[in-house]
Amino acid sequence: MDNQVHNSIVSFIWGIADDCLRDVYVRGKYRDVILPMTVIRRLDAMLEETKQAVLAMKKQLDAAKIDNQWPALCNAAGQAFCNASPFLMKDLTSRAKAQTLKADFIAYLDGFSPNVQVILDKFKFRNQIDTMVDADILGSVIEKFTSTDINLSPNPIYKDAAQTILRHPGLDNHGMGTIFEELIRKFNEENNEEAGEHWTPRDVVELMADLVFMPIADKIKDASYSCYDGACGTGGMLTVAQDRLLTLALRRGKEVAIHLFGQEINPETYAICTADMLLKGNGEEAEHIMYGSTLSDDQHASRQFDFMLSNPPYGKSWKTDSEKMGGKKEILDTRFNTCLEGGEVMTMIPRTSDGQLLFLLNNVAKMKKDTELGSRIAEVHNGSSIFTGDAGSGESNARRYMIENDLVEAVIALPENMFYNTGIGTYIWILSNRKEERRKGKIQLIDATKMKSPLRKNMGKKNCEFTPEIRKEIVRIFLDMEESEVSKIFYNKEFGYWNVTVERPLRLRVCPENPIPTDTFKKPEEYDSVCAAIRAASKSAPLDDWTAFAKAAKLKAAVLKKVRPFITEKDPAAKPIDGEPDTDLRDTESIPFTYEGGIDAFIQNEVLTYAPDAWVDEKKTQIGYEISFTKCFYKPVELREMADILSDLRALEKEADGMMTEIMEGIL
Repeated sequence: MDNQVHNSIVSFIWGIADDCLRDVYVRGKYRDVILPMTVIRRLDAMLEETKQAVLAMKKQLDAAKIDNQWPALCNAAGQAFCNASPFLMKDLTSRAKAQTLKADFIAYLDGFSPNVQVILDKFKFRNQIDTMVDADILGSVIEKFTSTDINLSPNPIYKDAAQTILRHPGLDNHGMGTIFEELIRKFNEENNEEAGEHWTPRDVVELMADLVFMPIADKIKDASYSCYDGACGTGGMLTVAQDRLLTLALRRGKEVAIHLFGQEINPETYAICTADMLLKGNGEEAEHIMYGSTLSDDQHASRQFDFMLSNPPYGKSWKTDSEKMGGKKEILDTRFNTCLEGGEVMTMIPRTSDGQLLFLLNNVAKMKKDTELGSRIAEVHNGSSIFTGDAGSGESNARRYMIENDLVEAVIALPENMFYNTGIGTYIWILSNRKEERRKGKIQLIDATKMKSPLRKNMGKKNCEFTPEIRKEIVRIFLDMEESEVSKIFYNKEFGYWNVTVERPLRLRVCPENPIPTDTFKKPEEYDSVCAAIRAASKSAPLDDWTAFAKAAKLKAAVLKKVRPFITEKDPAAKPIDGEPDTDLRDTESIPFTYEGGIDAFIQNEVLTYAPDAWVDEKKTQIGYEISFTKCFYKPVELREMADILSDLRALEKEADGMMTEIMEGIL
């Protein structure tokens, strides 16, 4: 199918919305009718040739009183789906009465097999029937979709009985999928606040597919492979990945099968994804697309996959999932918790306001460990995943887990405004548990923020794209592990650091003359005895040494704790209290793993030089990891030469003198 035919079909379907729905639906709701009707008509067209065989089989099964008829009926239809009603869609165009049309159309929908019923239910398409009947547009919508001006059938339509003059070419599964994606894109443009939530730009998806498959292209064998997306949206990443792997295999003379798996929480996009799989003839793959939350209801928990691509929601709360899993502090899911070498449990659960890293950890948990290729992952995130979270936080621990297990091959910074619903910077994570020897213990950072081509017309927030040439260059930089201004290679440990708590001793001066509130003690005699003890101690013990003063006062520790806030003041000249830190002087230091000599050397060189009494509270030391593109690709501003600055100042001075002369002459 050439682009001209493709565009004419999309335009025709888009025209149905304008012709039939304009005065009944607002533009943002056109999709509620057009998308399911496109699916239904495509399924209907694929079932036309076998309709009589299906009806004959149904009659035979009814006579035999067989209950579960769907396997046999689908087999008679030659598809993964079927329709057991007595109607084709074109049969409904002859209904004169609205109520008859409504009844027959509902019976027609009810005739579809269960896998199609799931799609219709998630589209909530039956909710639209009354609206269309009341507005008297159901018949015209059906008429438009069954018109001879459009062909959604896989078979060509001819103008003559001898079939010599072609009217419309047949629409294969790939062509139908392309048209469906184009319709989704157009609807997403109409509703920009949702665009991009469920549909990742094709140029970004193709780059991700290249980054996943190209490194292992020559290792592809005659075999079956699996591809998974835990936030699959409309399934675009899965189908692009499928096409890319099949193309690479074909070029290398290999025969491969790729099985697609996904999960989606949004009912409409789940329906679109499942329908797309059916429309492309992937009946088995449609059964692999699950509905529900990947985080709290993982329906592929027992599976592992060869390849995983995803664009999970970022900056989106997962509080509901957290509550379903027992609350953030009680989540024991092994995807999001791990054990350190000493057996200590390390939780990798981020703040509930942003759960994107959980999707990456979900993929990591599904990596194959016993195959030659292992698993490869490409996932899009915003900047939060690479640097948000202090040492010991869930985000930092997630990065620690992936980096210390040497899973991260590369992180690629994308240009701003690459997506439809956000202009912020985004990053592609590339993970593998079968790194090449040259990549082991290293991470490649690629700054592709300037590698973009402007769009002639913005698509939501998206104002630029990756051309095939740009994608090819990014992949080349990645494959070559090239070091340049836009590509740098770092050892894993360069992203790690210790966060240490530096304490300074508490120094107190005793001020015995300070009043102690009378209600500090319940009994007046106790109050009097304490005051007397303090007065006595002040005559014999040094006032700049709290430890000695407390000993001289001969009061219980609980009593001293009560009165100390009233009779002491902080004094840097006083003697330190052993083991008791001054919280006001407490500080933290981030010490890179690469600092020569480690924590001890850093404290000696950078802390004790200025505060000889400082010490590290080792119980509070935390390990953190972050990836900062700003630091890694920082370019200092080149300062101008002093001579150039002075020359410019002189020129400005002369110019100012000239202006003042003109002003004065004008006044005089």
